[in-house]
Amino acid sequence: MKHLLGLEDLSKEEILQLLEKGNGFRQWLDCEYLSTRTALSDLKGRKICLLFYEPSTRTRHSFEIAGRLLGADVSSFTIAVSSVQKGESFKDTLLTLESMGFELFVIRHSSSGACLYASSHLKRAKVVNAGDGMHEHPTQTLLDLLTIFREKGKVEGMKIAIVGDILHSRVARSAIHAFSKLNWDIRLCAPPTLLPAKIEKFPVKLFYNLEDAIKGVDVIYMLRIQRERQKEQFFPSIEEYSRLFGLTHLHKSLAPHAMIMHPGPVNRGVEMEGAVVDCEDSFILEQVRNGVAIRMAVLHSLLGEEEWTC
Repeated sequence: MKHLLGLEDLSKEEILQLLEKGNGFRQWLDCEYLSTRTALSDLKGRKICLLFYEPSTRTRHSFEIAGRLLGADVSSFTIAVSSVQKGESFKDTLLTLESMGFELFVIRHSSSGACLYASSHLKRAKVVNAGDGMHEHPTQTLLDLLTIFREKGKVEGMKIAIVGDILHSRVARSAIHAFSKLNWDIRLCAPPTLLPAKIEKFPVKLFYNLEDAIKGVDVIYMLRIQRERQKEQFFPSIEEYSRLFGLTHLHKSLAPHAMIMHPGPVNRGVEMEGAVVDCEDSFILEQVRNGVAIRMAVLHSLLGEEEWTC
């Protein structure tokens, strides 16, 4: 890979290779508890820039930790104290930072296609998409797959119900691209107003009733209501949405062995009740830990000069 812009263009084999490498890094991370983890210097001297035009906790910090664990020099770009406030364009910001020696940009941007735009204008530096508009969020789906693999022992041929604000979700788009290549039964559940146009052309099944959607699935994947991207009212009230599409402990009997997942941050009491967030079948914090491992795998695949093995 020269860039990681999305999962739509990756093959099944490339996805599985990233998962294998990510699992190796997760095993290395777990050595911390055995006091046997050794420092890595695979990316020593390589310069990574975190270019985030939108707020982020999990993605931004996990990329920062991942880069530093590999020995790279990682810098965070802060919009509020940059020349962007003086009117500097996205293109000029990229070229300026590349001229300073940055070799890879991890970019989050509110505009769909921003990462493709960046990759087409940078002369040498590589680009990792950390979420662009309503397009894709590839590393989120990769860490989700790693979490599923470590719990279920496989990532092919399973059933998933993705519930919530699918219209505005870049996570859902990356998930559909990846899961369809792995022969998953993909169920989407949302109010009709929160489904994208022409969704019937995707390899998914549509549900408008939560209980029907989650019955017998292996994974229940809840999405956040993204009110910051909604320019109009898509449902009468949060209370009504939560009553119809919010996951409660009463739903678990419909899928007793299902993993409960969420890309975060969770709006407790909206997408799911607090007891479900904290239950033993919730893998939300495990997703966060695997986020560091899979982002180590991505950075190493793009900048590492030699193959890495645990």
